[in-house]
Amino acid sequence: MSAQFRTEKDPLGELQVPADALYGVQTLRARQNFPISGLKPLWPFVQAQVWIKKAAAMTHKETGRLEARVADAIVSAADEVLARRHDEHFVVDPYQAGAGTSHNMNVNEVLANRANELLGGKRGEYKPVHPNDHVNMAQSTNDTIPTNIRLAALSQLPALQRAFEGLRDALAEKGRQFDHIVKAGRTHLQDAMPIRLGQEFTAYAGSIDRALRRATQAADYLRDLGIGGSAVGTGVTVEAEYPALMNRYLKEITGLDVRVGEDRIQLMQSMGDAAAFSATLRGLAIDLSKIVSDLRLMVMGPRTGIDEIKLPAVQPGSSIMPGKINPSIPEMVNQVCFQVMGCDTTVAIASEHGQLELNVMMPVIAHNILLSMQILTSAATVLTDKTVKGIEANEPMLAYWVERSAALATALMPHIGYAKAAEISKQSVKEGILIRDMVKRDKVLPDEQIDEVLDLRKMTEIGVPGGAHGMVAGG
Repeated sequence: MSAQFRTEKDPLGELQVPADALYGVQTLRARQNFPISGLKPLWPFVQAQVWIKKAAAMTHKETGRLEARVADAIVSAADEVLARRHDEHFVVDPYQAGAGTSHNMNVNEVLANRANELLGGKRGEYKPVHPNDHVNMAQSTNDTIPTNIRLAALSQLPALQRAFEGLRDALAEKGRQFDHIVKAGRTHLQDAMPIRLGQEFTAYAGSIDRALRRATQAADYLRDLGIGGSAVGTGVTVEAEYPALMNRYLKEITGLDVRVGEDRIQLMQSMGDAAAFSATLRGLAIDLSKIVSDLRLMVMGPRTGIDEIKLPAVQPGSSIMPGKINPSIPEMVNQVCFQVMGCDTTVAIASEHGQLELNVMMPVIAHNILLSMQILTSAATVLTDKTVKGIEANEPMLAYWVERSAALATALMPHIGYAKAAEISKQSVKEGILIRDMVKRDKVLPDEQIDEVLDLRKMTEIGVPGGAHGMVAGG
């Protein structure tokens, strides 16, 4: 063995492991077997697995199953990892063998090697702390990885909530700020009845609020932990007091409100809770993407589009067209949302693809849920700070377009009937004349009634423009 490597052995034989690596032979095999994406595991996936190992050491110290000095060394090693001191040693590609055995062993080996160093031993000797016998005591990949997914997602939930609450509140504030501004409504991207710009933004805030509440409600199911299920959910090799003690220590370590799962076999078999939560992330992305697409439509121009709002300029928009400014942040958010929708499709397919006692597709489920949470959180924060808070209404253009809407003829319908109103709408477009001016010119209504019937602000509230008196038969 050269000074740069040490020899380690597993049931398949010997390998030369880098001498300075805290990981060991099984992790190295995984690196060799799965050079797939070049990606490293996302931090929450590492953190949650280390939380589980720390809680297990504390549990086994309390029950007396693990020698106190060994348990304490594992806890100390775990604390170093949680302080981000050993990130470079977590190296298994997210696309790995089923269930997450490689990730579990990566964590077991890092903690065992570091614990041995703390006790005066050497990396790779696994004395007195062994990755399987001590760090993984009473555990299996099959119960730790499902528990990891739940803990990891819950750990990222507060940041997601803060980001979307901030976005919701910023949109609601724009709703209040723009409440006095009447604009042209559009359905099918065609002229529709007026709406207030503030009403649009208030509705955006409501959509975000509802989507976020759905995600929070779905996340509650993730609080039920199946740790203690061991290999197939039955708890073989696990002490009877282990699940409750693990739950207590995990609460203490993570600060998360988690519960002892009632049916550990079910919690191992099914990824339904994770899939349901992922689906709510997709729902959040769908609403978010629709909102930013609307912003891109409303900012279209400035000369050849509707130009109803102004977004803060964040970068030059073209390498060839001087002065061009694009809606760069909304475009980024659209792309994030498309990625989240794709992630959820992966989660759904992988969640369905469990067999009998285990779903072996858990690594890709974990990666896609955590990636979705990460990029949604960042995108919502950037959108709030760099776009929504700085949106301005282009009131002259808003007023210009609403007066030219062919849909204003709808307000005439209760007074002159659908057919006559439709004729006026078509003729207005054909002649290029405002509905208001045509009504006056052709004396469709008495002069004193026109402004009341065509009151734009009143058209944005429930009621009959100009009142219900004098309605046509059947109107």
